Amino acid sequence: MTIDSAGFVAPAALVEHARRFQAEGGTPATPRVAATVLLLRPTDADFEVYVIRRVAAMTFGGMYAFPGGGVDRSDSEAHLDWAGPTPGEWADRLGVAPQAAQAVVCAAAREVFEEAGVLLAGPNRETVVGDVSGDDWEAARQDLEGRRLGFAALLADRQLTLRSDLLLPWSRWITPEFEPRRFDTYFFIALLPAGQRTRDVSGEADHTLWIRPADALARAQAGELTMLPPTVVTLAQVAAAGDLAGVARAAADRDAASPVTPRLDLPPNGEPRFVLG
Repeated sequence: MTIDSAGFVAPAALVEHARRFQAEGGTPATPRVAATVLLLRPTDADFEVYVIRRVAAMTFGGMYAFPGGGVDRSDSEAHLDWAGPTPGEWADRLGVAPQAAQAVVCAAAREVFEEAGVLLAGPNRETVVGDVSGDDWEAARQDLEGRRLGFAALLADRQLTLRSDLLLPWSRWITPEFEPRRFDTYFFIALLPAGQRTRDVSGEADHTLWIRPADALARAQAGELTMLPPTVVTLAQVAAAGDLAGVARAAADRDAASPVTPRLDLPPNGEPRFVLG
């Protein structure tokens, strides 16, 4: 996605969707609640973020994004050991009821394990599990992804506690009204736990990479990486924080409850652009 001072130049396919929606007087779909996680890791003098490219057949296919996905019913019904802010405290940060807040946090932790093989849980409230790339863990991850196993059951079977304190709330984005599939997505930050590594395990991605946020933005600007506004804006925000400590400080003051919805401006003359509202 090309970026300039006037906004974001929209991909042609999305412009076509928007024009059709406008011409037909379409009714906006109800957004599905979702969660996504920016996994960060330190480098010698900076830090990197983990991004994945969605397979072409998926919604937003071909776009680079962060691991994440929709909230499942099991996420709100889960009974599991929990460390960190309570669901009530998360509710205050996310602007939803406690049960809904628990569902969003569980979805964030579940999705980052399903899509990146990273587990934000530990044997107790102060520790995090180490390497989870072995065959037994991979079998459990596949069962979770296939909905043959619930996230709470996976943690209980291994006597693990969900470390909700390892997730830092960052922002909330809602898909534009013209999209046939829409999401109300909560963005979180998480540091890659020591001893764990990301793995290209999700069937929903065809390419993954660790990259400095500033480099990702430069490649998006050059047209090498295709991204939607939430990804571009979030990368710019974390890059501006300077370092990992700065990201954590910034997260403490972020408004993660008020949604941002990109709007596609379709002028009679001129290039269609996303603007934020």
